[in-house]
Parts: sequence; C-alpha cells; structure tokens
Amino acid sequence: MLEHLKEKVCKANLDLVKNGLVLFTWGNVSEIDRGAGYIVIKPSGVSYGHMKPEDMVVVDLEGNVVDGKLRPSSDTPTHIELYKAFPNLGGITHTHSTYATAWAQAGRDIPFYGTTHADYFYGDIPCARSLTQAEVDGDYEKNTGLVIIEKFKGLNPLEVPGVLVKSHGVFAFGKDGAQSVYHATVLEEVAKMATITETVNNKAARADKFLLEKHYQRKHGKNAYYGQK
Repeated sequence: MLEHLKEKVCKANLDLVKNGLVLFTWGNVSEIDRGAGYIVIKPSGVSYGHMKPEDMVVVDLEGNVVDGKLRPSSDTPTHIELYKAFPNLGGITHTHSTYATAWAQAGRDIPFYGTTHADYFYGDIPCARSLTQAEVDGDYEKNTGLVIIEKFKGLNPLEVPGVLVKSHGVFAFGKDGAQSVYHATVLEEVAKMATITETVNNKAARADKFLLEKHYQRKHGKNAYYGQK
C-alpha cells in the first residue's frame, strides 16, 4: 500500500541524517496522501542505518495502522493533529537539531535578523508554549500538536514553515516530506546564525520589515522573480 510514498518518506527520513539534523533515532518525517486520507510515517525507534521503505507505517487520521508490521513513530498523534488543522500541509519533519532545540529550550522565538531567514520564513520563527502538567500527563503527543496549532492562530504554516516547542524541539512543514526536511535544515542553519549574531552583538536588533518583505516576496510572492521559470 502506497509503496511510492513509502519510498519518498524513507528517503526523507534518511536525509535527516545526511543533513546532520538527527542523532540515533531523534527525529521523524511523515507525508500525507490527502486523497486516500492516509499518512506514511517513520516507525518508532528504528535505526536510520537499517531503515528501509517497507519499514514505513501507514496510518489513518485516527491513528489506526492500516499497513505495516512496525509501530509508527510515537509522535504520530502530533503529526495527525497538524494535518487535520492545516489542509495545505503535505509533509512534517520533527527533529531535535542542536541550535534550533537550544532556542526551544530557552523558550524563545528566533528573531528575523537577516535575509537568509527572510528567504524562507515570513517573520520570526515562533516558539510554542510549554505544555502544562495535565497536558503532559494526558494525551501528550496529541497535546503537543494542539499547542502548535494554538501558536499558529493567524499564521500560515507554509509561510512560516517551522515552529519550536518550548523545552522540546522542532517541527517543520512543507508541501511534502522532502520539503519539510528542507525547511527543517534551513531552520537549523538560521538558528545557528541567530545564536552567533547574539554572541557577536547581544543587543542586535531585528532587520527592517521592508527587507523581510523584499526577500520573502521575491522568492514566494505572486511576482516572484528568484530562480528560473
């Protein structure tokens, strides 16, 4: 079932290792087939070094396994809530990449400091609040998704394709799994740049809003002119 999508999702997960975003089993990528109503996601706790397309797990939007011999990622309920809330999402990546997770642990949005950031994120990269003890003790992974959704009121996850969760890590978004990995990789690099920026100048100010507009719109706006036709 969904063999081509399993291949895509497996490759996207392996790209987390290739791009230096994960150690051991610290991350996962999923992609949704909206027509079928099914999600393909990495299995829980399986080493990237031994992972194959046939190991990917297919679940429905209620979390039921419909194909696969292994248990799906423990973060599956988070992915499900995000897919339900944001119909324009096609892929989700979760990582604990070093610099971005440091910002998450600090409970800080990543400020817009420069054009690399603006090329991909239309504003600061938000940090969602901590979960309460009741939320952690309850349906923890589902509640993680709900906290992200709460933070994204008024935001478009394809315009700001990444979020930090306080004391946890990173979720990045895309039109498919591969693009969500791409955005997770950019987010980690932007987090690294922001960390160094504040080390060099601990009073650094955000870059000008007109610079954000120029760089984001030239790449993503209706009159975008970056790249080839």
